[in-house]
Amino acid sequence: MPSSDQGISSDKYSLIPRTLIFLTRGESVLLIKGAPDKRLWANRYNGIGGHVEQGEDVLSAARRELREETGLEPQDLWLCGTIAIDTGTNLGVGIYIFRGNCPRGDLLHSAEGTLAWIPISKVQDHLLVEDLITLLPKVLALKKEDPPLSVLYSYDEEDQLKIEIR
Repeated sequence: MPSSDQGISSDKYSLIPRTLIFLTRGESVLLIKGAPDKRLWANRYNGIGGHVEQGEDVLSAARRELREETGLEPQDLWLCGTIAIDTGTNLGVGIYIFRGNCPRGDLLHSAEGTLAWIPISKVQDHLLVEDLITLLPKVLALKKEDPPLSVLYSYDEEDQLKIEIR
């Protein structure tokens, strides 16, 4: 099938692909506290991740983001969910959520922020990116054999985030 048969049109709903990765080490999860000068999520904790580049599959993008932002290369990354973010326009965001275990390895310094292994029992004590309060416990409860989460983010009339997890 030629690429012209893919039905690409600027008037159709499209998603910008991104990755979001959560690594565990024992009873801790790796999060990054956004640098104070970041436009988005400054001083808030989030998972590791970023954009999928053209010509890259989502697993390769997740591995690249981990290498660039943490220096870690876990071997057991697995897709545990997807998030579709409805921005109210024809262009949304599609996030591929990955999990993995990383029993060893030193963290690199990152211009993106400060990396920290945070005890899972203490995550709620940190200033998290808004959606992680709901999303992270669900992601960390998943086992490899569980079906992936299907999540929809949208916004209400006051531009407040709504989260639906299926």
